Amino acid sequence: MPPPRRTSSRARELPQAASAAPPRVDSRAGASDDGGGGRRPIEIRPLDNGFALEVRGLGLWEPVPEAAIETLADHWSRNGVLVFRRQALSEDELVAFSGRFGELDRIVRKDWQSPGRPEVIHISNLKDAAGRSIGGLGAGPIGWHSDQSYMRHPATGSLLYMVEGPSESGRTYWAHLGRAYAALSTAAQAEAEGKHALFDYHKRQSTYDDEAPMSEELRRSTPVVAHPLVNRHPITGAPSLYLDPTTTVGIQERPGRAGDALLEQLARHAAQPEFVYTDAWRVGDVVMWDNGIVMHRRDPIERARHRLLKRTTLRLPSERHIVPPGVEIEPAQSGDAAPVEAPSADRR
Repeated sequence: MPPPRRTSSRARELPQAASAAPPRVDSRAGASDDGGGGRRPIEIRPLDNGFALEVRGLGLWEPVPEAAIETLADHWSRNGVLVFRRQALSEDELVAFSGRFGELDRIVRKDWQSPGRPEVIHISNLKDAAGRSIGGLGAGPIGWHSDQSYMRHPATGSLLYMVEGPSESGRTYWAHLGRAYAALSTAAQAEAEGKHALFDYHKRQSTYDDEAPMSEELRRSTPVVAHPLVNRHPITGAPSLYLDPTTTVGIQERPGRAGDALLEQLARHAAQPEFVYTDAWRVGDVVMWDNGIVMHRRDPIERARHRLLKRTTLRLPSERHIVPPGVEIEPAQSGDAAPVEAPSADRR
Protein backbone atom coordinates (compact mmCIF):
# COMPACT_ATOMS: atom_id res chain seq x y z
CA MET A 1 0.00 0.00 0.00
CA PRO A 2 1.47 3.44 -0.94
CA PRO A 3 2.08 6.03 1.80
CA PRO A 4 -1.09 7.94 2.80
CA ARG A 5 0.30 11.26 1.56
CA ARG A 6 0.18 9.93 -1.99
CA THR A 7 -3.56 9.38 -1.79
CA SER A 8 -5.58 11.20 0.85
CA SER A 9 -3.37 14.21 1.64
CA ARG A 10 -2.47 14.96 -1.96
CA ALA A 11 -6.06 14.64 -3.04
CA ARG A 12 -7.06 17.34 -0.54
CA GLU A 13 -4.50 19.73 -2.02
CA LEU A 14 -5.94 19.46 -5.53
CA PRO A 15 -8.72 21.66 -6.96
CA GLN A 16 -12.13 20.04 -6.93
CA ALA A 17 -13.23 18.73 -10.29
CA ALA A 18 -16.48 20.06 -11.72
CA SER A 19 -19.39 17.62 -11.78
CA ALA A 20 -19.97 15.92 -15.12
CA ALA A 21 -21.84 13.06 -16.68
CA PRO A 22 -20.19 9.65 -16.23
CA PRO A 23 -17.40 9.33 -18.82
CA ARG A 24 -17.12 6.59 -21.39
CA VAL A 25 -14.84 3.87 -20.07
CA ASP A 26 -12.19 2.39 -22.33
CA SER A 27 -11.94 -1.22 -21.21
CA ARG A 28 -8.44 -1.60 -22.68
CA ALA A 29 -6.97 0.95 -20.32
CA GLY A 30 -6.36 -1.48 -17.44
CA ALA A 31 -6.49 -0.29 -13.85
CA SER A 32 -4.43 1.48 -11.21
CA ASP A 33 -4.11 1.14 -7.44
CA ASP A 34 -6.87 2.99 -5.59
CA GLY A 35 -4.65 3.50 -2.53
CA GLY A 36 -6.56 0.93 -0.48
CA GLY A 37 -5.35 -2.24 -2.11
CA GLY A 38 -8.14 -2.27 -4.71
CA ARG A 39 -8.09 -1.47 -8.42
CA ARG A 40 -9.84 1.43 -10.12
CA PRO A 41 -10.52 1.60 -13.86
CA ILE A 42 -8.68 4.08 -16.07
CA GLU A 43 -11.09 6.08 -18.17
CA ILE A 44 -10.08 7.48 -21.57
CA ARG A 45 -12.49 9.72 -23.42
CA PRO A 46 -12.27 12.09 -26.38
CA LEU A 47 -12.23 15.84 -25.91
CA ASP A 48 -13.19 18.48 -28.46
CA ASN A 49 -12.62 17.42 -32.08
CA GLY A 50 -11.99 13.83 -31.06
CA PHE A 51 -8.22 13.45 -31.35
CA ALA A 52 -7.20 14.80 -27.92
CA LEU A 53 -8.03 12.35 -25.12
CA GLU A 54 -8.60 12.94 -21.40
CA VAL A 55 -7.28 10.22 -19.08
CA ARG A 56 -8.97 9.77 -15.71
CA GLY A 57 -8.26 7.44 -12.81
CA LEU A 58 -4.48 7.90 -12.62
CA GLY A 59 -2.37 9.71 -10.06
CA LEU A 60 0.88 10.20 -11.93
CA TRP A 61 2.84 10.43 -8.67
CA GLU A 62 2.08 6.70 -8.15
CA PRO A 63 3.67 3.78 -10.01
CA VAL A 64 1.55 3.24 -13.13
CA PRO A 65 1.08 -0.42 -14.13
CA GLU A 66 2.89 -1.49 -17.29
CA ALA A 67 -0.39 -2.52 -18.97
CA ALA A 68 -1.74 1.01 -18.47
CA ILE A 69 1.48 2.55 -19.84
CA GLU A 70 1.19 0.36 -22.92
CA THR A 71 -2.40 1.49 -23.49
CA LEU A 72 -1.50 5.14 -23.00
CA ALA A 73 1.47 4.81 -25.37
CA ASP A 74 -0.78 3.32 -28.05
CA HIS A 75 -3.38 6.10 -27.70
CA TRP A 76 -0.64 8.75 -27.69
CA SER A 77 0.93 7.35 -30.84
CA ARG A 78 -2.37 7.31 -32.73
CA ASN A 79 -4.04 10.48 -31.38
CA GLY A 80 -1.20 12.85 -30.54
CA VAL A 81 -2.51 14.54 -27.35
CA LEU A 82 -3.30 13.10 -23.88
CA VAL A 83 -4.62 15.26 -21.00
CA PHE A 84 -4.50 14.45 -17.26
CA ARG A 85 -6.25 16.68 -14.71
CA ARG A 86 -5.70 17.30 -10.98
CA GLN A 87 -2.11 16.07 -10.68
CA ALA A 88 0.40 17.10 -7.98
CA LEU A 89 3.94 16.18 -9.02
CA SER A 90 7.47 16.75 -7.85
CA GLU A 91 10.07 17.11 -10.59
CA ASP A 92 11.37 13.63 -9.77
CA GLU A 93 7.86 12.21 -10.26
CA LEU A 94 7.39 14.10 -13.52
CA VAL A 95 10.68 12.71 -14.80
CA ALA A 96 9.84 9.17 -13.65
CA PHE A 97 6.46 9.15 -15.42
CA SER A 98 7.86 10.74 -18.58
CA GLY A 99 10.63 8.18 -18.81
CA ARG A 100 8.12 5.37 -19.19
CA PHE A 101 7.45 6.52 -22.78
CA GLY A 102 10.91 7.26 -24.17
CA GLU A 103 14.43 8.46 -23.50
CA LEU A 104 14.56 11.78 -21.65
CA ASP A 105 16.33 14.55 -23.57
CA ARG A 106 18.02 17.75 -22.43
CA ILE A 107 17.20 20.60 -24.80
CA VAL A 108 19.69 23.16 -26.07
CA ARG A 109 18.26 25.90 -23.81
CA LYS A 110 20.38 25.30 -20.72
CA ASP A 111 19.17 28.63 -19.33
CA TRP A 112 15.66 27.14 -19.03
CA GLN A 113 16.72 24.02 -17.15
CA SER A 114 15.61 23.28 -13.60
CA PRO A 115 18.49 23.63 -11.11
CA GLY A 116 17.53 20.30 -9.54
CA ARG A 117 16.58 18.22 -12.60
CA PRO A 118 18.19 19.26 -15.90
CA GLU A 119 15.73 17.01 -17.77
CA VAL A 120 13.01 19.49 -16.71
CA ILE A 121 12.69 22.97 -18.18
CA HIS A 122 10.69 25.84 -16.69
CA ILE A 123 8.21 27.73 -18.84
CA SER A 124 7.26 30.88 -16.96
CA ASN A 125 6.85 34.64 -16.84
CA LEU A 126 8.52 34.79 -13.40
CA LYS A 127 11.68 36.71 -12.53
CA ASP A 128 14.15 36.33 -9.69
CA ALA A 129 15.16 39.04 -7.20
CA ALA A 130 17.69 40.41 -9.69
CA GLY A 131 15.09 40.74 -12.43
CA ARG A 132 16.36 37.76 -14.43
CA SER A 133 13.86 35.46 -16.13
CA ILE A 134 13.16 32.13 -14.45
CA GLY A 135 12.91 29.66 -17.29
CA GLY A 136 11.72 30.90 -20.65
CA LEU A 137 8.97 32.03 -23.06
CA GLY A 138 7.72 34.91 -20.89
CA ALA A 139 4.15 36.17 -21.26
CA GLY A 140 3.85 36.92 -24.97
CA PRO A 141 1.98 34.90 -27.59
CA ILE A 142 3.80 31.96 -29.21
CA GLY A 143 2.94 31.11 -32.80
CA TRP A 144 2.32 27.70 -34.32
CA HIS A 145 5.37 25.48 -33.93
CA SER A 146 6.64 21.95 -33.32
CA ASP A 147 9.09 21.42 -30.44
CA GLN A 148 12.63 20.53 -31.58
CA SER A 149 11.84 20.76 -35.30
CA TYR A 150 15.11 22.72 -35.58
CA MET A 151 17.14 19.65 -34.53
CA ARG A 152 18.47 17.09 -37.01
CA HIS A 153 17.17 14.29 -34.78
CA PRO A 154 14.20 15.88 -32.99
CA ALA A 155 13.01 14.58 -29.63
CA THR A 156 9.33 14.66 -30.50
CA GLY A 157 7.63 13.90 -27.16
CA SER A 158 6.61 16.77 -24.85
CA LEU A 159 4.99 16.60 -21.39
CA LEU A 160 3.92 19.89 -19.81
CA TYR A 161 2.73 20.24 -16.20
CA MET A 162 1.03 23.38 -14.85
CA VAL A 163 2.21 24.36 -11.36
CA GLU A 164 0.77 27.87 -11.19
CA GLY A 165 -1.16 30.15 -13.51
CA PRO A 166 -4.46 31.69 -14.57
CA SER A 167 -6.92 29.65 -16.63
CA GLU A 168 -8.45 32.69 -18.32
CA SER A 169 -5.33 33.48 -20.40
CA GLY A 170 -2.52 31.54 -22.02
CA ARG A 171 -4.71 28.94 -23.73
CA THR A 172 -2.82 26.40 -25.84
CA TYR A 173 -3.99 25.06 -29.20
CA TRP A 174 -2.93 21.81 -30.87
CA ALA A 175 -3.48 21.14 -34.59
CA HIS A 176 -3.54 17.53 -35.82
CA LEU A 177 -1.38 17.44 -38.95
CA GLY A 178 -2.47 13.97 -40.03
CA ARG A 179 -6.08 15.10 -40.21
CA ALA A 180 -4.99 18.26 -41.99
CA TYR A 181 -3.13 16.25 -44.64
CA ALA A 182 -6.11 13.93 -45.18
CA ALA A 183 -8.34 16.96 -45.87
CA LEU A 184 -6.05 18.41 -48.54
CA SER A 185 -7.03 18.09 -52.18
CA THR A 186 -5.23 15.40 -54.17
CA ALA A 187 -3.33 18.13 -56.01
CA ALA A 188 -2.22 19.79 -52.75
CA GLN A 189 -1.09 16.44 -51.33
CA ALA A 190 0.99 15.82 -54.44
CA GLU A 191 2.48 19.30 -54.12
CA ALA A 192 3.66 18.60 -50.55
CA GLU A 193 4.97 15.08 -51.18
CA GLY A 194 8.71 14.77 -51.71
CA LYS A 195 9.44 18.30 -50.41
CA HIS A 196 11.75 19.16 -47.52
CA ALA A 197 11.20 22.20 -45.32
CA LEU A 198 14.15 24.14 -43.89
CA PHE A 199 14.02 24.84 -40.14
CA ASP A 200 16.04 27.59 -38.44
CA TYR A 201 15.85 28.13 -34.67
CA HIS A 202 17.21 31.66 -35.06
CA LYS A 203 13.89 32.67 -36.68
CA ARG A 204 11.85 31.20 -33.83
CA GLN A 205 14.04 32.48 -31.00
CA SER A 206 13.78 36.03 -32.34
CA THR A 207 10.00 35.97 -31.70
CA TYR A 208 10.22 34.98 -28.02
CA ASP A 209 9.16 37.41 -25.33
CA ASP A 210 11.90 38.77 -23.04
CA GLU A 211 14.81 37.09 -24.91
CA ALA A 212 18.39 38.24 -25.31
CA PRO A 213 19.96 38.03 -28.79
CA MET A 214 21.01 34.52 -29.76
CA SER A 215 24.43 33.58 -28.42
CA GLU A 216 27.17 32.17 -30.63
CA GLU A 217 27.04 28.91 -28.67
CA LEU A 218 23.31 28.52 -29.30
CA ARG A 219 23.73 29.40 -32.96
CA ARG A 220 26.42 26.72 -33.38
CA SER A 221 24.24 24.10 -31.70
CA THR A 222 21.19 24.88 -33.90
CA PRO A 223 22.22 24.91 -37.58
CA VAL A 224 19.57 25.01 -40.27
CA VAL A 225 18.13 21.52 -40.85
CA ALA A 226 15.87 19.94 -43.48
CA HIS A 227 12.96 17.59 -42.71
CA PRO A 228 10.35 16.03 -45.04
CA LEU A 229 7.09 17.95 -45.25
CA VAL A 230 5.19 14.65 -45.30
CA ASN A 231 5.96 11.63 -43.12
CA ARG A 232 4.11 8.35 -42.59
CA HIS A 233 3.01 6.82 -39.33
CA PRO A 234 5.04 3.65 -38.63
CA ILE A 235 1.97 1.70 -37.40
CA THR A 236 -0.95 2.97 -39.46
CA GLY A 237 0.94 4.15 -42.53
CA ALA A 238 -1.16 7.33 -42.52
CA PRO A 239 0.64 10.39 -43.95
CA SER A 240 1.02 13.54 -41.85
CA LEU A 241 2.36 17.01 -42.49
CA TYR A 242 5.36 18.28 -40.50
CA LEU A 243 4.93 22.04 -40.08
CA ASP A 244 6.42 24.79 -37.94
CA PRO A 245 5.56 28.29 -39.24
CA THR A 246 7.66 30.06 -36.58
CA THR A 247 10.81 28.13 -37.59
CA THR A 248 10.63 27.24 -41.29
CA VAL A 249 12.55 29.49 -43.65
CA GLY A 250 11.87 27.82 -46.99
CA ILE A 251 11.56 24.62 -49.00
CA GLN A 252 14.70 22.92 -50.22
CA GLU A 253 13.31 21.91 -53.62
CA ARG A 254 11.55 25.24 -54.21
CA PRO A 255 13.71 28.23 -53.24
CA GLY A 256 12.33 31.70 -52.79
CA ARG A 257 8.78 32.97 -52.75
CA ALA A 258 7.25 29.84 -54.31
CA GLY A 259 8.40 27.71 -51.38
CA ASP A 260 7.29 30.30 -48.84
CA ALA A 261 3.85 30.42 -50.44
CA LEU A 262 3.44 26.65 -50.19
CA LEU A 263 4.41 26.67 -46.50
CA GLU A 264 1.98 29.51 -45.78
CA GLN A 265 -0.82 27.70 -47.63
CA LEU A 266 -0.28 24.48 -45.67
CA ALA A 267 -0.03 26.31 -42.33
CA ARG A 268 -3.29 28.21 -42.93
CA HIS A 269 -5.02 24.98 -43.89
CA ALA A 270 -3.75 23.04 -40.85
CA ALA A 271 -4.78 25.77 -38.38
CA GLN A 272 -8.47 25.59 -39.32
CA PRO A 273 -10.77 24.95 -36.32
CA GLU A 274 -11.80 21.46 -37.46
CA PHE A 275 -8.22 20.24 -36.91
CA VAL A 276 -7.60 22.04 -33.59
CA TYR A 277 -8.04 21.15 -29.92
CA THR A 278 -7.98 24.08 -27.44
CA ASP A 279 -7.08 23.68 -23.76
CA ALA A 280 -7.64 26.27 -21.03
CA TRP A 281 -5.01 25.29 -18.51
CA ARG A 282 -5.89 24.49 -14.90
CA VAL A 283 -3.43 24.09 -12.05
CA GLY A 284 -2.49 20.42 -11.86
CA ASP A 285 -2.95 19.70 -15.59
CA VAL A 286 -0.47 17.50 -17.44
CA VAL A 287 -0.63 17.48 -21.24
CA MET A 288 1.57 15.20 -23.34
CA TRP A 289 1.77 15.60 -27.10
CA ASP A 290 3.56 14.08 -30.06
CA ASN A 291 5.29 16.76 -32.14
CA GLY A 292 5.54 14.31 -35.04
CA ILE A 293 1.81 14.67 -35.75
CA VAL A 294 0.69 17.89 -34.03
CA MET A 295 1.84 21.50 -33.90
CA HIS A 296 0.78 23.96 -31.20
CA ARG A 297 0.58 27.63 -30.26
CA ARG A 298 -0.13 29.75 -27.17
CA ASP A 299 -2.17 32.86 -26.42
CA PRO A 300 -0.55 35.72 -24.47
CA ILE A 301 -0.64 35.65 -20.66
CA GLU A 302 -1.62 38.45 -18.32
CA ARG A 303 1.73 39.88 -17.28
CA ALA A 304 0.49 40.66 -13.77
CA ARG A 305 -0.42 36.99 -13.18
CA HIS A 306 2.30 34.50 -12.28
CA ARG A 307 2.55 31.41 -14.48
CA LEU A 308 4.86 28.42 -14.11
CA LEU A 309 4.85 25.17 -16.05
CA LYS A 310 7.42 22.36 -16.10
CA ARG A 311 8.23 20.37 -19.23
CA THR A 312 10.07 17.21 -20.09
CA THR A 313 11.19 16.26 -23.60
CA LEU A 314 11.39 12.69 -24.91
CA ARG A 315 13.02 10.80 -27.74
CA LEU A 316 10.09 8.66 -28.82
CA PRO A 317 10.57 5.20 -30.39
CA SER A 318 10.44 5.44 -34.19
CA GLU A 319 8.66 2.08 -34.45
CA ARG A 320 5.64 3.69 -32.76
CA HIS A 321 5.85 7.42 -33.55
CA ILE A 322 6.73 9.61 -36.52
CA VAL A 323 10.31 10.84 -35.97
CA PRO A 324 11.09 13.02 -39.01
CA PRO A 325 14.52 12.29 -40.50
CA GLY A 326 16.79 15.29 -41.00
CA VAL A 327 20.06 16.63 -42.36
CA GLU A 328 22.01 19.74 -41.48
CA ILE A 329 22.22 22.44 -44.15
CA GLU A 330 25.34 24.47 -44.82
CA PRO A 331 24.54 28.21 -45.12
CA ALA A 332 25.30 29.72 -48.52
CA GLN A 333 27.27 32.93 -48.90
CA SER A 334 24.01 34.79 -49.46
CA GLY A 335 22.75 33.73 -46.04
CA ASP A 336 20.17 31.37 -47.54
CA ALA A 337 20.26 27.61 -47.08
CA ALA A 338 22.24 25.81 -49.76
CA PRO A 339 20.46 22.82 -51.40
CA VAL A 340 21.80 19.41 -50.40
CA GLU A 341 20.78 15.85 -51.15
CA ALA A 342 17.37 15.06 -49.62
CA PRO A 343 17.45 12.83 -46.53
CA SER A 344 16.48 9.22 -47.10
CA ALA A 345 13.24 7.99 -45.57
CA ASP A 346 14.93 5.54 -43.20
CA ARG A 347 17.43 7.98 -41.71
CA ARG A 348 17.00 8.82 -38.04
